[in-house]
Amino acid sequence: MATKGAKTPTVKKATPKKEVKKTKTFSKDKAKLEELSHSLDQEKEKFIRLFAEFENFKKRTAKERLELFKTANQEVITSLIPVLDDFNRANQQIEKGSDSIDSEGFKLIYNKFSEVLKGSGLSATSAKIGDTFDAEHHEAITQIPAPTEADKGKIIDIIETGYQLGDRIIRYPKVVVGQ
Repeated sequence: MATKGAKTPTVKKATPKKEVKKTKTFSKDKAKLEELSHSLDQEKEKFIRLFAEFENFKKRTAKERLELFKTANQEVITSLIPVLDDFNRANQQIEKGSDSIDSEGFKLIYNKFSEVLKGSGLSATSAKIGDTFDAEHHEAITQIPAPTEADKGKIIDIIETGYQLGDRIIRYPKVVVGQ
């Protein structure tokens, strides 16, 4: 029996509650950290895709803007082409006929007009008699029997000159093709 005043040793049981609590908190924090890291990776990916899309938009817009500047005056130049054709016809008639002062003045005006159009980027397409007909670069007005077998599918005559503004054809040359 126990005597008064004597202490009996008490055995304390180990309580792993604190260790379990720390482990649970640590694993919760680790899971939260992984979740945040995954979320951050997703946001980074979204940002990179959005940035790439914006860069593509800038490049596309710049390219369209350059194309617009190249062909901005297309309507004006297209409306001036018939005048250029009339100048060509009149110039051909003058070369056949008289050598008066009027013809010299006309030639000066024609040369000045041509230079203005060339300065705006207009140039004649390169279609020559004897070239092979290409539907992507020529407009066939009519077909006639070819004078020789070698002239089949070739340009026999050029009715109207074609023009291009920069690299873009704005009027195809009108040609007669041998059949």
